[in-house]
Amino acid sequence: MNSNPAHDRLKARFARIGALNEAAGILHWDASAMMPPGGGHARGEQLAALAGVMHDLLTAPEVAGDLAEAEAGDAWEAANLALMRRAHARATALPVDLVEATSRANSACEKVWREAKADADFAKVQKLLTEVVRLQRETAQALGAALAMDPYDALMDGYQPGVTAGDVEPVFAAYEAWLAEALPRAEAIQAKHPPPLPLEGKFPVEAQRALCREMAERVGLEFSHARLDESLHPFCGGNPADVRITTYYDERNPAKALLGVLHETGHAMYERHLPAGFARQPVGEAAGMAAHESQSLIVEMQACRSDAFLGFLAGRLRQVFGLSTRIACGENLARLWRRVGRGFIRVDADELTYPAHVILRFRLERALIGGTLEVADLPAAWNDGMRALLGIVPPDDAQGCLQDIHWHDGAFGYFPSYTLGAMAAAQLMAALRRAVPDLDAQLGKGDLSAMMHWLSLHVHGQGARLGFQDLLRHATGKPLDPAEFTAHLTARYL
Repeated sequence: MNSNPAHDRLKARFARIGALNEAAGILHWDASAMMPPGGGHARGEQLAALAGVMHDLLTAPEVAGDLAEAEAGDAWEAANLALMRRAHARATALPVDLVEATSRANSACEKVWREAKADADFAKVQKLLTEVVRLQRETAQALGAALAMDPYDALMDGYQPGVTAGDVEPVFAAYEAWLAEALPRAEAIQAKHPPPLPLEGKFPVEAQRALCREMAERVGLEFSHARLDESLHPFCGGNPADVRITTYYDERNPAKALLGVLHETGHAMYERHLPAGFARQPVGEAAGMAAHESQSLIVEMQACRSDAFLGFLAGRLRQVFGLSTRIACGENLARLWRRVGRGFIRVDADELTYPAHVILRFRLERALIGGTLEVADLPAAWNDGMRALLGIVPPDDAQGCLQDIHWHDGAFGYFPSYTLGAMAAAQLMAALRRAVPDLDAQLGKGDLSAMMHWLSLHVHGQGARLGFQDLLRHATGKPLDPAEFTAHLTARYL
């Protein structure tokens, strides 16, 4: 690769920032999976210190000069340099004391949120969440002013670059209208069929863990570069060389762990297949959180909840847990794991209603950042929104506005990525099926290798070289087309 001294200095600086960010990622993972409860305050200080050091490295006076002098040798380096300039512009918009205060506030609120959720007591966390929101508003205003963006758009841009609330709003409004007609139809069709037979019995954690590991390996995850651990809220963390996935085991219901691991393995495979030649460089990262979510959902929802794969998985459930063919058959698993219902909990929602949960959060967090909704009024606004979208009202705040960690950990602007990712996953799967005509036959054998090879070429290996829309154009021939998602849902549920 051709380069010049300024560009070389920038790459060395960003490699250092990248290494520190990886360290912060492991600390976040440890806080959720391993850290004793008493370590929360110290961990908050550690993460705040790392955030401050990374901010200082990115905003040092000499960086601006190097960015002005740097020249790119090829298209990848040009994209990397553009992403460096973007990162610098976002960082210099924020004073370091705000960055560190935000990190501390997020850590403190997230810790108390766990207690508030367990007790279904919003009052316990209201004061701390109010401080988190105050700092997020300050951050959004500073970023918006520096980047000439709407404040909420500036937060969204931190998770999925190039996508704004103006882009999302009409897509979500159209889906809400479609759902109002489709959901009753799906419920009526479902009611005509026998209810699913539950997976009854005790499912030992060790057997579940072994099966989860096997399924992750079938997707392609190499455990020489990965770990599978436990946490209250499943997630994927770490870095491309050291991926950490977690799940939650329930001895009465193996689906929670199994489907959760398949979802997180989709994220993990994205990280593992990022372009190694640009490790710890901005262009070597994922293309954004909507792109990331598309990879977890194409594995879990599109492939592993397909009729073909469920037939294969049923056989493994019979072998591992001794289930009968009446219960562990593809048809029953489809009725059980693709059941449509109006529920309170986002992470338990079916494909059809899940976007409604995201639409609610998008509207509420946009109002919180915009100042038209105060934290004290959040529980009532949440309940009103659930009533309007799904016709149900949660019985308590644990099943309402306390259910997610995101806001309490300072993640505002993130939620739209979930549904954008689901839509992108359907579009990618349609393209993948055209490229691999016998995909169902392969899935029926538990073989995802051709699928993952296609994704590694068309999505994972592109890193952040392309924006969300251009990545979809590259892989499917067109930008995001929400009609691909509703077509998938219509074929599966209607």
